[in-house]
Amino acid sequence: MIPHITDAIKTAIRAVEGPDIDIAITEIGGTVGDIESQPYLEAIRQYRHEIGRQNALFIHLTLVPYIRAAGEMKTKPSQQSVGILRSLGIFPEILICRCEREMKKEHREKLALFCDVDVDKVIEEKDVEFSIYEVPLALARQDVDVFTLELLGLHVNRIDLSDWNAMLEVVRQPPRGTVEIAVVGKYISLRDSYKSVYEAISHGGIANGAFVNIRMVESVDIEKEGVEAKLKGVDGILVPGGFGDRGIEGKIAAVQYARENNIPFFGICLGMQCATIEFARHVCGMDDANSTEFNEHTKHPVIDLMVEQRKITDKGGTMRLGNCPCHLTPGSNAMTAYGKTDILERHRHRYEFNNEFRSALTLRGLRVAGMCEERGLVEIVELPNHPWFVGCQFHPEFQSTPLAPHPLFAAWIGAALARRDGHGTPTAP
Repeated sequence: MIPHITDAIKTAIRAVEGPDIDIAITEIGGTVGDIESQPYLEAIRQYRHEIGRQNALFIHLTLVPYIRAAGEMKTKPSQQSVGILRSLGIFPEILICRCEREMKKEHREKLALFCDVDVDKVIEEKDVEFSIYEVPLALARQDVDVFTLELLGLHVNRIDLSDWNAMLEVVRQPPRGTVEIAVVGKYISLRDSYKSVYEAISHGGIANGAFVNIRMVESVDIEKEGVEAKLKGVDGILVPGGFGDRGIEGKIAAVQYARENNIPFFGICLGMQCATIEFARHVCGMDDANSTEFNEHTKHPVIDLMVEQRKITDKGGTMRLGNCPCHLTPGSNAMTAYGKTDILERHRHRYEFNNEFRSALTLRGLRVAGMCEERGLVEIVELPNHPWFVGCQFHPEFQSTPLAPHPLFAAWIGAALARRDGHGTPTAP
């Protein structure tokens, strides 16, 4: 088994090779010693051997816990994890030490001695007080970038962090204050389930010079307590992706609340599908409109299983995945946000807007703002007579960064700020 698995892992690592790539960072997650990580550790050991030791570098991220009862920091767990790595033929040259207290000189020297790492390459990564975006600056102050380039035998160029510092200053002191938005989902209690969405929302805030206060709302709570009780006072509403029928009616109620109260709305994947269902039900009079994922017998399946998915029985990685082209409608909110007509966005879904209902929905005011023309798939829907109401079938959060916020997130947060400040409230359909 091992040769086939490790070969597949090495092939995946090599997949990014190209003339425009200088350094590839490959993260092996998990905990050293766990059975699940063994094939990956063996694969990267082989990989370094094959490409030459001078062309690869092992950096070990390790936890250095502080025991409050004893009032001291313990380096032994890190010594043991490095010992396991060394027994597998992996010799870390840089240690990144996660810790909640500042490391003392004695801790660095002990780790250097027993892990066989130069003491200046024992790097402290202490919990930051304000924003996770402070971490790169802390690493740069300890010359992690310089050590990495030197150990790889590359020319050392100092990183220009002026843009990053400017971004961080906006995070620390947002010139436009705070705006509150709601994320209505079904995995709210599991914060990391929407990690990419939350980060992209904060990026949208940075683009607008504002801090975004996220109100996390369980869609099932809307079903129990009512939409007004959970969403009153927010200036923007987002419904993210997901699967299954639990909490769907709560999400649809959130969409209706956003539409009828002129609250900037952003729907992603399932959120776009919920927006389509809500519009069909409450604007077009299709009372039982639904997705066949939730009701196979609905008379108005405005969302349906994609044709190529209907014969698939093996689930997993058989959805519509990866980058797909989308052509934007001139004059749409989406095109205004992107500033161009053709885009590429990442997908992960089986269900899609049902084109059999396209004419009926568009006649009542729904605008198709983006199409995958080669396959005839609707990718973006909007409401023109609304401050900002956009649903997209793809996942824009995957392409957002602090220095390059995704255009749709930036435009949506901009609309939420306009609402907060009392601007832009045309009549909803």
